[in-house]
Amino acid sequence: MTHTKVLDQPNTAIFDELESEVRSYCRHFTAVFTRANGYKLYDHQGKEYIDFFAGAGALNYGHNNPEMKNKIIQYIQNDGITHSLDMMTAAKESFLKAFDQIILRPRGYDYKLLFPGPTGTNAVESALKTARKATGRSTIICFTNAFHGMTLGSLALTGNKFKRKGAAVPLSDALFMPYEHFLGEGIDTAEVLERYLDDQGSGVDLPAAVILETVQGEGGLHAASTEWLQKIEKICRERDILLIVDDIQAGCGRTGTFFSFEHAGLEPDIICLSKSLGGFGLPMAMTLLKPELDTWQPGEHNGTFRGNNISFLAATEALNYWKDEAFSRELERKAELIRASLNELAEACPELKPEVRGRGMLQGIAFHREGAAGEVSAAAFRRGLIMETSGPKDEVVKVMPPLIIDESGLRAGLKILMQSVAEVRRGLM
Repeated sequence: MTHTKVLDQPNTAIFDELESEVRSYCRHFTAVFTRANGYKLYDHQGKEYIDFFAGAGALNYGHNNPEMKNKIIQYIQNDGITHSLDMMTAAKESFLKAFDQIILRPRGYDYKLLFPGPTGTNAVESALKTARKATGRSTIICFTNAFHGMTLGSLALTGNKFKRKGAAVPLSDALFMPYEHFLGEGIDTAEVLERYLDDQGSGVDLPAAVILETVQGEGGLHAASTEWLQKIEKICRERDILLIVDDIQAGCGRTGTFFSFEHAGLEPDIICLSKSLGGFGLPMAMTLLKPELDTWQPGEHNGTFRGNNISFLAATEALNYWKDEAFSRELERKAELIRASLNELAEACPELKPEVRGRGMLQGIAFHREGAAGEVSAAAFRRGLIMETSGPKDEVVKVMPPLIIDESGLRAGLKILMQSVAEVRRGLM
């Protein structure tokens, strides 16, 4: 006699009853997920979803990456150190050596590594403190549509009106300048910045630093050109302004190279990393500082969980993807496939006023019809594809799968996206 297993129905009411109203993603992706592997997730009923979300960029190497998982299991079984604050451990030693040998030295970079609390906003906060401490100046120049985090210092640099409102206090010491193309195609916003800095009547004092994202992930997938990035760096160098690159979402290979600014030949004074730095989706953050900026006194900046050794372990394993150029070449091919599909999709739906944006494995389409992006995301979810929206009006659907996705999975997800856009178009007729 055989028995059919009856799956327990999830108690979704418990989330409404006990969890804060601040939760957001679960309101759009309404399944109760039970397991994940590679680029796929499964809910309590066994339904399969292709993941074009990748934990908001924290899962570049996929869910339950097998090499990392095996290392973690073995490490725990051998009673490896888990928590260590900033004490010296074998796991941290391995990471430091690997990062220096695989990432820094081949690129000719010289940085000290600061481990703050294990989140992106902590990396940004430590970068801001470093810049202000090193220069003695307080103002940070940031850009329209930027997103740098949700704690008060990083939120002051974040452009989104809704998120800024959540602070409930004035946000200070930040000065917004227009990102590339914010004022239209015909205006060079690097020149605008330069004019503000140099004109004695602008009211703009010399800042401690300029902070930017090379691709504005949460701000709508605006990708800065090589020329604009190089101009911003030149402006900083000529005026003794520190350049901070927030590479939290666009870094760790998301745009095709380990750092998102490599194609532009930049060498920032400070780099912020988190999200996929931990490899396995584990909390980890790191701030890279030019050695001359490392003027900290012991304990002057810290965090209880800055020594997460399981994250060090997985992060070290993740660096193996970057030992040669093979992974970057693979990402370039996938990025070209995404771009071609998005261009084809944009041509097919002119009534939605589409605009293809982004770079590498961080691309998407802005729909300039209110609500269209959210409708496409919802339709995709019903079909088994998870993808989020971004931009100040949630006008962009983001294609951001794990970097390890294979071509068949990528094509399957893009096909669902096309079907979802077609559904939204039918609703307009």
